[in-house]
Amino acid sequence: MNSVKDALREIEELTRDAGTEPMETTLPGVLIIKGEVPAHQLAAVYEPIIGFTLSGTKVISIGDEVIHATSPSYYVIPTDIPATGLVRQGVGGRPYLSAGLKINLASLLTLLKDLPQEPGVERDQSFSACTASPEFIEVWLRLFRLLKSPKDIPALFPAYEREILYHVLSGPQGWRLRQLCLLNGKTPGIHQAVKWIRNNFTKAIDIKPIAQKWGMGVTTFHRRFKLVTGLSPIQFQKQLRLLEARRLISYEGFAVASAAYEVGYQSASQFNREYTRFFGASPARDTAKLKNLVR
Repeated sequence: MNSVKDALREIEELTRDAGTEPMETTLPGVLIIKGEVPAHQLAAVYEPIIGFTLSGTKVISIGDEVIHATSPSYYVIPTDIPATGLVRQGVGGRPYLSAGLKINLASLLTLLKDLPQEPGVERDQSFSACTASPEFIEVWLRLFRLLKSPKDIPALFPAYEREILYHVLSGPQGWRLRQLCLLNGKTPGIHQAVKWIRNNFTKAIDIKPIAQKWGMGVTTFHRRFKLVTGLSPIQFQKQLRLLEARRLISYEGFAVASAAYEVGYQSASQFNREYTRFFGASPARDTAKLKNLVR
């Protein structure tokens, strides 16, 4: 086995073409990103993914929780979650570098069938980064070596994906993956509710019928939703609205008030307050900053 330092250096070399925009690779569901990633780009809806910080640090804020993923470490985003973030460059001038493996539910289900059934104990209910073991880093290295031999990807990628999932399942955040697949539990219903809210975030939301739709009381629904997403349903909806409003203002040319009403706000002053709290600047100042960045 390579030393951790050598393995990370080799992965950096194999991913040298990465840039500050997430780049899809020829490996199914594998993304890479590198360098001075602007903070506004990291304010987004994060899709289900296992994120692996190879160099530097990534900080992700989800509601009141903060993930500090300092190299080498990984984290689990189990469902679509709005969040903000920032990156810091690595030690000695090395650029920030991270990879992501989109969570393939079919692959996860197949793996779980071959593992002893466990209750999915929530050992750590907060979102957190997990230290990457030498074994975890080694399988990522083998995975990225496939970039040099594309003909081997169909045969070997599924095995390496399975091994990565296995290491995550065995770690402190593994229960998040297990709960994606609980047939008789509440979590799959929460993931369906997340999708529903994503598709209907501009509308007023009544929690009671949503909870009932997936067989939960309101209190249970709130508790499970917060456990899975780190946010209450209303916070989740609000942040989806703010992210979409930012896009409309900065990239579609909407006036601030028009964008606020477009995403479901009835009060422009409330929109301004919540926008400023979430993004750290008023809509006008934030938009001006973003326009300066893209000049």
